[in-house]
Amino acid sequence: MENAQELIQRLNHSGKKLSKSHRRIAECIVSHYDKVVFMTASKLGEYVGVSESTVVRFAAALGYSGYPQLQKALQELIRHRLTASQRFEMTSDMDHAQVLNKVLKADIMNIRSTLDELDLNAFEKAIDRIIQARAIYVLGLRASAPIAEFFVHYLKYIFTNVTVVTSGISDVFEQLSRIGEDDLLIGISFPRYTSRTIEAMEFAHSRGASLIAITDGPLSPLHSTADVCLMAKSDMASFVDSFAAPLSLINALIVALSQRRRQEVSEHFAELEKIWANYDVYLAKSGE
Repeated sequence: MENAQELIQRLNHSGKKLSKSHRRIAECIVSHYDKVVFMTASKLGEYVGVSESTVVRFAAALGYSGYPQLQKALQELIRHRLTASQRFEMTSDMDHAQVLNKVLKADIMNIRSTLDELDLNAFEKAIDRIIQARAIYVLGLRASAPIAEFFVHYLKYIFTNVTVVTSGISDVFEQLSRIGEDDLLIGISFPRYTSRTIEAMEFAHSRGASLIAITDGPLSPLHSTADVCLMAKSDMASFVDSFAAPLSLINALIVALSQRRRQEVSEHFAELEKIWANYDVYLAKSGE
């Protein structure tokens, strides 16, 4: 996906070679892209004073396969700035009968895109850094907090030095007060990115810790901060964050880490099974 500056430059320069109608569309998008992002081709044409087909031809002239692709680029441009009400507005006209189908298909597409675009070298580097870390901190705030909790729950089966950092009684900086060299902070954040996550990662960096980011793409503010960045698609369904792909990525990390520490994990689970059986943690098997 092109970055914000490239998209705006493309639209600005397009006026030099496009028709008068196309120039009007380009000027409207540059000046009001925060509104245009919610418009269908028909609504944009009505807003600018041109036909829907003119809007479609404009998108093609910019090199997009259709107007939905142009609209997606605009959404990528501003989605980290969208308020909850704006995000809700993006899908408020969805046919109720199609909600289940569209939401699940969107999650499937997010996972497929993540698999196709994931940097395997970055994935392996992340595994190495987690294995080598003296202490592992996993940071997730607001909507990302449950993901961090999930990740830490399973990391604790593999490592003894894992801490979840999230909103709570103490400030995140207090929770990170002992982080230092040889330690690792895994920061998880998706649009709308929380400023405190960025500040916490910068703090950890200042203390000499390694940084891994789990986020949605190169436009994420976590991307430039982290030593290793793992990207998972999180295209939203209304105001709800889509975490199907990030959770799948975290599942892959957990499995890969457990394979690297196979002997330790096997011994730990053998001990845990005894504890779980003694204290009836899980339901007994049939016939027991």
